[in-house]
Amino acid sequence: MTAKVSYDAVEVGTELPAQTFPVNRADLIRYAGASGDFNPIHWNEKFAKEVGLPDVIAHGMFTMAEAIRVVTDWTGDPGAVADYGVRFTKPVVVPNDDKGALIEIAAKVAAKLDDDARTVRVDLTATSEGQKVLGMARAVVRLA
Repeated sequence: MTAKVSYDAVEVGTELPAQTFPVNRADLIRYAGASGDFNPIHWNEKFAKEVGLPDVIAHGMFTMAEAIRVVTDWTGDPGAVADYGVRFTKPVVVPNDDKGALIEIAAKVAAKLDDDARTVRVDLTATSEGQKVLGMARAVVRLA
């Protein structure tokens, strides 16, 4: 696969389509099984509260993975992501109800890095319940 977005057609400030991703307790259990991260703060409400959390929280890597989907959906190619990093700033609290939580992602092209490599830096903003949950979320992406 190759990116469907042309480097020449992208300008600094280009906004990627924002997306909202729902997350519920069942998603966390599935992610725990896939990742091998069975820390009880991600599935046991009693334990999470005993260690000072408001409730069960989503895995940080789950949140990070949901956020980069905005970029991979935009490019049409997950392999276009050359580098990706975040800082975890707040947890995504996932209540045990019919709604769960929402992770809201916005992103924009912050810089054109290298004309020869056709790379751009995309800055992402991830929030849940009005709180920023990822800081310094940035991806370097190779475009067509």
